[in-house]
Amino acid sequence: MNEVLTALASAAPMAAGWSLHGLRLRRRLQAARRDPLTGLPGRAAFTALARRDLRAPGAVVVLVDLDRFKTVNDTHGHAAGDAVLIAAAAELRMWADALGGSVGRLGGDEFAATFVPRPPGALRYDVQDLHDCLSAPVPFRGAELRVGASIGAIATASLPAPVLDVALRRADEAMYAAKREGGGWRIAEGPVPEMTSTNGRRTGRPGTTTPAGGMR
Repeated sequence: MNEVLTALASAAPMAAGWSLHGLRLRRRLQAARRDPLTGLPGRAAFTALARRDLRAPGAVVVLVDLDRFKTVNDTHGHAAGDAVLIAAAAELRMWADALGGSVGRLGGDEFAATFVPRPPGALRYDVQDLHDCLSAPVPFRGAELRVGASIGAIATASLPAPVLDVALRRADEAMYAAKREGGGWRIAEGPVPEMTSTNGRRTGRPGTTTPAGGMR
């Protein structure tokens, strides 16, 4: 009996060490899946969260692209651009958390989010609220940086099935339409793309090819 107790006692520190190692490993993996600047989930991590969120009835997918972001970078420098991205990420996180959704940074000044309107008919009000939050000036070294946001949204209830890729494509189209109109927001309806595709993406997106063969 004493030998058994001795063996268990000697094994306890080793087990605790492996447990601590596993916890550290999980934290490192989680950190690797997050955007280092904003702390938001990156594209892959957001995709996993969004697919889970889309199981909820009435779920909405949102795509956000900041307005005048390049102007801020060119005029005030990359530190100012970073400040804008961090502020936008914080606003998006608070907004999504309040609505039980998720948010991620897809790259550059582009973000995506999911949420369920409360009440169900509040979609337009929720999107307007997000636009107002993202349009607030960002303090930076004694100045105020003013950007806006172009937002596209799609309620998955208007799709045959809550498929994330389709929802993101339609939200992207709505966002692009809003940006062409000078900013603001637009809500897409239905699964049929309104714009042409190139290489499986909306024509005009970075990485797509124009009919003449050039890159946009």
